[in-house]
Amino acid sequence: MRIELLKIFLLTSLLMAFGITRVDAQRRSKTHEKEKSAVVSGFRLEEETLTAEGMKFMMTDQPARALPVFEQIIKKSPSDGAGYFLLATALLKLDRQDEALILAKKAYELDKTNAFYAKQLAELYAKKRKYTEAAQIYEPLVAKNPENLEYGIELAAIYVFNEQFDKAIQTYDLLEKSIGVTEEITHQKEQLYLRENKLEKALGEAKKLIDSEPGEASYRVEIAEMLIANDKISDAVLPLQEALKINPDEAQAHVLLADIYRRNGDVQKCNQELKLVFANPNLDADPKIRVLSGYLKMLKTEDEMDEALVLAKQLAETHPSEARTHVIYADLLMRRGKKAEARDKYAIAAGLDGSVYEVWGAIIQLDGELNQADSLLAHSEKALEIFPNQGLLWYSNGTALLMKKNYKQAISSFEESLKLITDKPDMIPYIHAQLGDAYNGLGDNAKSDAAYDLALQENPDNDHVLNNYSYFLSLRKEKLDLALKMSERLVQQHQDNATYLDTYAWVLYIRKDYKKAKESLEKAIKDTSNISGTIVEHYGDVLFKLGERDNAVLQWKKAKKMGETTELLDKKIATGTLHEQ
Repeated sequence: MRIELLKIFLLTSLLMAFGITRVDAQRRSKTHEKEKSAVVSGFRLEEETLTAEGMKFMMTDQPARALPVFEQIIKKSPSDGAGYFLLATALLKLDRQDEALILAKKAYELDKTNAFYAKQLAELYAKKRKYTEAAQIYEPLVAKNPENLEYGIELAAIYVFNEQFDKAIQTYDLLEKSIGVTEEITHQKEQLYLRENKLEKALGEAKKLIDSEPGEASYRVEIAEMLIANDKISDAVLPLQEALKINPDEAQAHVLLADIYRRNGDVQKCNQELKLVFANPNLDADPKIRVLSGYLKMLKTEDEMDEALVLAKQLAETHPSEARTHVIYADLLMRRGKKAEARDKYAIAAGLDGSVYEVWGAIIQLDGELNQADSLLAHSEKALEIFPNQGLLWYSNGTALLMKKNYKQAISSFEESLKLITDKPDMIPYIHAQLGDAYNGLGDNAKSDAAYDLALQENPDNDHVLNNYSYFLSLRKEKLDLALKMSERLVQQHQDNATYLDTYAWVLYIRKDYKKAKESLEKAIKDTSNISGTIVEHYGDVLFKLGERDNAVLQWKKAKKMGETTELLDKKIATGTLHEQ
């Protein structure tokens, strides 16, 4: 007849190799070891061999091969819990929890004194959310082993899952009596009291930690955080000040004080605390970002904005490898109108973490506003490597290629954009407009006109299309009635736009309506901030047609001084007469 003590000893040894150990495994007495040695001969060699074989499969991550081995143990000893326990362990590795639960329950019923069997069954009950059953197993374990931290924490967790908070707290109290005050248990009790809206009791627990280690500043910071989270902001100031007396470099205390001053609208004090915090490289970026983001919302004056810009720069310099610090700095630069600097900071952020689509969007938008085709092309290509299904990125890429006069590639990008941008129908007219420009650049007038027509069907007031379409038709001297209609519509909507007035004038010029063309150009010339050499040259051409030769030559010379340089213009000036393509 086998003696159970030996088998549990052997099983424990094997389970220790498998990663399952008892808390008190190292506390066996020499007497206990002698008892085990005395009964070794009573264990059947065949079952020992089967157990070792099965555990070998378990340790080499082959639980399926262990199953038939453990089943043989059960057949040989159906009244012994070990086989059921081992088989349940193998089934758990195969994620067959329902079957494992039946076997674990059988093992426990055969020997309720075995802590391994009890723990396995309790854990399975917990996974199945049978918290009452799990608690019934852990309760006697904790009662017998009050010093066992693992059992107590498991039981308390089960009580929490079952929303039996009072019992969980009682369990933690028992553990404290055995092992003393610990951070882990105290923090758990704090959270339970807070869930029950018992703030004073939670604060009482936090004060236990202060009493246990009065020289630890972080415990006072934790109390302050608890007070702030429960809208007792003014009460949080004192523990924060005490924390700073203990440790003036306690960065989190400065952060929280800055946040309190921010909430109270005291920008100056908030700023003082932030300066101390932001210079500290040992503090994580997260709390700094949170406080600075809130601080920015309360800024009103230009001086305050400048102070914030200094802080944001310091934050980015202190945490150069944190993308978000560069984003905040870039946001502030944008608010100060420093677009080029902002774009560069956004680019740094994207280089550190390219997963944020909004950052790429900001970069590309600024590239466009800065009219920097090379940057727009490079950044859109990088962004498309990460977000190849974003239609707006393909549109931006096409725009950059169009600016670079790479018309075929631009068309390819715009067509890809059309496929992907279905979620933003408002963008479709703009894509067709750009396609019209690109096809015009290739000299494919039919496709260019078709694209422009589509753009106007979707948005008849698209000023970009009305301007370019009518101007290109006038240059081709085709569909002049349509060109006139579009250019008239354009200047009706934008009566003071010099570029649009010039387009309208040029359509009139091609139609030989020189008097109206002159009126439109004279109106355009009044806008001295937007006047170009091309407009002045066109004005000279119209004047020549109206017989004002000297004035025409004067306008041509003025256009050349403004930077307009074409072979035709030089001929006009040299000969004093009109030359046309």
